[in-house]
Amino acid sequence: MLDHFLSQTDFQSYKEFYEKFEIRIPEDFNFAFDVVDETARRTPGKTAMVWCDDKGGEATFTFGQMKRFSDKAANFFRSIGIRKGDPVMLILKRRYEYWFCTLALNKIGAITIPATHLLSTKDIVYRNNAADIKMIVSVPDSEVLRHVEEAEAKSPTLRQKAVIGTTRQGWLNFTEEMEKSPETFVRADEDKTSIKDTMLLYFTSGTTGMPKMVNHNFAYPLGHILTAKYWQYVQEDGLHFTVADTGWAKSAWGKIYGQWISGCAVMTYDYDKFVPRHLMKVIEKYHVTSFCAPPTIYRFLIKEDLKQYDLKHLHYCVVAGEPLNPEVYKQFLESTGIRLMEGYGQTECTVAVATYSWMEPKPGSMGKPSPGYDIDLIDMDGKVCEVGEIGQIVIYTAKRRPVGMFDGYFRDEELTKKVWQNGIYYTGDTAWRDEDGYYWFVGRADDIIKSSGYRIGPFEVESALLEHPAVLECAITAVPDPERGQIVKATVVLAKEFLPGDKLARELQEHVKKVTAPYKYPRIVEFVTELPKTISGKIRRVQIRGEESSE
Repeated sequence: MLDHFLSQTDFQSYKEFYEKFEIRIPEDFNFAFDVVDETARRTPGKTAMVWCDDKGGEATFTFGQMKRFSDKAANFFRSIGIRKGDPVMLILKRRYEYWFCTLALNKIGAITIPATHLLSTKDIVYRNNAADIKMIVSVPDSEVLRHVEEAEAKSPTLRQKAVIGTTRQGWLNFTEEMEKSPETFVRADEDKTSIKDTMLLYFTSGTTGMPKMVNHNFAYPLGHILTAKYWQYVQEDGLHFTVADTGWAKSAWGKIYGQWISGCAVMTYDYDKFVPRHLMKVIEKYHVTSFCAPPTIYRFLIKEDLKQYDLKHLHYCVVAGEPLNPEVYKQFLESTGIRLMEGYGQTECTVAVATYSWMEPKPGSMGKPSPGYDIDLIDMDGKVCEVGEIGQIVIYTAKRRPVGMFDGYFRDEELTKKVWQNGIYYTGDTAWRDEDGYYWFVGRADDIIKSSGYRIGPFEVESALLEHPAVLECAITAVPDPERGQIVKATVVLAKEFLPGDKLARELQEHVKKVTAPYKYPRIVEFVTELPKTISGKIRRVQIRGEESSE
């Protein structure tokens, strides 16, 4: 399958990879037909997904079954009036029906809008009206269903609602309706898509402001060849496990597109509460070969005795979502013998910077630019940064736009122009570059702390704190100060064997002074039981700072 889209698949070095990697994009490419159905035609018995939940349920789906179920779902959607270009929101957690629906909507040419089950009534009203959503498919969660029903009166475009596996007044039973639909979907002329058509809209779970609608076209899945084959290093007939809810763009990174194009099955673990030992049992039981998770997950995993698990099938692990603390890297390597390969990207793109297999990882660095991504750092005056100088990460797109990069913010030309000017996309993230060309994440531009003339990145202080055995998680934010402008505050979640107190706070302050520089230590230390996070697992520093936000 890869040979169909790549002129060259094997590379001997990062340099050759960066210079020669190229994706061929058919003008009428459609992932559901050209990857899933084509794989089903060639090898219908090839495994596409292994699924299990935390209640003992388990299932395996072949590509032949994925074609059959997505055809039935497409016929169901068509029968109730869903057509090309219609936005459909999927609130399906990690239910395998998400994959049936996504492929079915691809086949019709409709727009898929993944969403988290944590949305309030207000959130759903906002999304329904921002995108003119025509239909919602939901899990049988009474809280979610209630929020959708409460939002309905204020959502004039919402015409249909379907719920998985149950009967409820005002809702179609998706499972029953799909089951009685024809097994073969016949593609009509009106369904046909081009790579310029909108395929997917993501409402970002950003740390500040109203959610933005990230618009991805039908070429987007091909951009994740980089993500899966070359960063996550998935293998033909392997089993890749990315920890992500389907409402988060990380699911697109690790649970469908690049993996299936590369011939690798995906592992889906459907759980309500994250329990580290349960996740490790899944990796062990199903012989997961490659694994991807945010740093939050790894921080909990290293607290387990990882040596007690049989991980002989696991050969590659990557991390993204937030910077990886070197201490986490060190402890995971000592426990498993596996190096964590960091990557960086946004909902707006695919993996833009990464530590690839040809590279020696530098713990804490996100790596080097991906092929097709012309990355640079620009200071506040618009000048290119020197080695070691902090600047905003930008992507030059005037000559070429990376495959898989978004088309802009849906129905928001003003916001698009704000971040994408004169062929330069401004990510809003800051970093510095070392003499070897590795990039080191500093933080969101809004998160940089300016204290007594110094610029302090939250990540470096958090990394220092996480080296202390008492600290399980932490977040660094700024607090206004009349003398220094801002001072550093640490919000800390302690490991279970430690108790909060002034003595421990002073100990942590002294630890940071020794590990970093004296001016970076947190003058305020607050102990909490948990940190506020987005659905994607990112720490919501805006909430810690007490600022207004919609999410």
